[in-house]
Amino acid sequence: MKQAGSNNFFSIRYRLERLKRDSNRWSIFTLAIILFIALPVISIGVKLFAGPGETWRHIVDHLLVDYIGNSLFLVAVCSILVLIMGVSTAWLVARFEFPLRKQMEWLLILPLAIPSYIVAYAYAGVFDYGGSMDLVFRGLGWDFIRIDIMNKTGLAFVLSVSLFPYVYVSSRAFFLNQANNLLEASKMLGVGEMRSFFKLMLPLARPAIVAGLILVLMEVLNDYGAAQYYGVSTFTTGIFRAWFSLEEPETAVYLSALLIVIVFALILFEKWQRQNIKVSSSKSNNTYIHRKESSGWMQFFILLAVLIPVVLGFFIPLAQLVYWAFLTAHKVFNLDFLLLSVQSFGIAFLTAVVTVIVATLLIYFSKWSFLGFIKNIARIGILGYAIPGAVIAIGIMIPTLAFDKWLINTLDQLFSIKIGLLINGTLVALVYAYCVRFLAVAFNPIESTSLKVSKTIPDSSKMLGVGNLRTFLKIEFPLIKTGIFSALILVFIDILKELPLTLILKPFHINTLAVKAYEYASDEMVMEAAIPSLFIIFTAALPVIFLNRLLIKK
Repeated sequence: MKQAGSNNFFSIRYRLERLKRDSNRWSIFTLAIILFIALPVISIGVKLFAGPGETWRHIVDHLLVDYIGNSLFLVAVCSILVLIMGVSTAWLVARFEFPLRKQMEWLLILPLAIPSYIVAYAYAGVFDYGGSMDLVFRGLGWDFIRIDIMNKTGLAFVLSVSLFPYVYVSSRAFFLNQANNLLEASKMLGVGEMRSFFKLMLPLARPAIVAGLILVLMEVLNDYGAAQYYGVSTFTTGIFRAWFSLEEPETAVYLSALLIVIVFALILFEKWQRQNIKVSSSKSNNTYIHRKESSGWMQFFILLAVLIPVVLGFFIPLAQLVYWAFLTAHKVFNLDFLLLSVQSFGIAFLTAVVTVIVATLLIYFSKWSFLGFIKNIARIGILGYAIPGAVIAIGIMIPTLAFDKWLINTLDQLFSIKIGLLINGTLVALVYAYCVRFLAVAFNPIESTSLKVSKTIPDSSKMLGVGNLRTFLKIEFPLIKTGIFSALILVFIDILKELPLTLILKPFHINTLAVKAYEYASDEMVMEAAIPSLFIIFTAALPVIFLNRLLIKK
């Protein structure tokens, strides 16, 4: 036993000496960035020890069942609908030739350009009394038909038609790159098309499908605007209610902690699924799938099958918004609206630049560190995307408010200087929150581009006595600027669409297009929400098409 203890002592001592030897300033900078990004979650964890608020017992007894039940209902129904729409359209586009196939490839991604809360507003107008559908039914003499969409079933439908492209994109990428030899072997064994799909391709594509599905479910749990407008109580609406209506941060923190547990359970499930990707990929081939020619009637049914989700997720909401925009343009489109748009674009651009810089620093600082574990824990910094915006907002308000109070008291007591809040309730806190939430959106394209740069290039530079920073600026940055540009656009669009986080943290005198659309809809002026919504959609549509072109090149 003594010998074993002695070995452990020397082993620990050896590890500490090695840690000291391999540590450098880049290791410290990387850890500082990770701490900076992880601070909101740490704050919520620490705040849990303060105990729940006074209304926590009331929420547990009367409301928590509704939050859990409605959230699980949305998760279950959305899972079924997005799997049907996403997987079927991905397979049809990847496997068959039919008229307008190339156009349908990118049209199927376009629903991502419309935030789900805006789709919810549009469908409320379509099915409302006196709405577009009501006029159509009256014209046909079907006055007895009324469709009530303002409930949790309608909310599940709206979220599904808005979010199914996540499953479509991931499934299509798998079908395009993995299927050919497997299908040829299946055909040689006399297996039909349908049986090959259900028995062979669907099980193999399961990890890719689940990866897309997890993104959908995170967005469903993150949704606030659509759920609040349709009057459905979910975890996110419960967090807002606890924070703003009940004014109990402690209760909001407890609900946030429960939501974090659910989200991380989904992440772990997705990681477990990814293990199977390696197995299936290693035994597959890299040849592209050979598309199958289809007959006349078959072409019609395939086109109809892929067109229906696009019509439901993009064209119907867009048509309703354009119609409303014509009716309200004279009231909404003015100088104040243009200034608001400039302000919204400016905040999104500023934050996108900050987020891209932080992501680039995190990637390269961890590369320049000699500590092996630093590269692994650097990925902790991108978990913010998995956490709902409302939770991040609360996690940031707690430490920033505490810091501001400490600074105000300290300056008052020591120097009799009176100041207000410096971080909380200002643009600084909002930019910080956006950065935490969307760091993963910037991190992934920059990292994938940087991995394509040969290690011999920076190594040769260092052998010539050039430092890391100069090597990056002179050699590596020009090589990865495409990834940085892609990251900048994607983060810009995500920030433009973000609603829950902006609602909680935006300064009083600052507004965004997303919040303006929400305010109009909340004030029973849903038609006036059309123009800010259209500004967001048209700004988001271009990068979505760019994403499709990127997929085709890959």
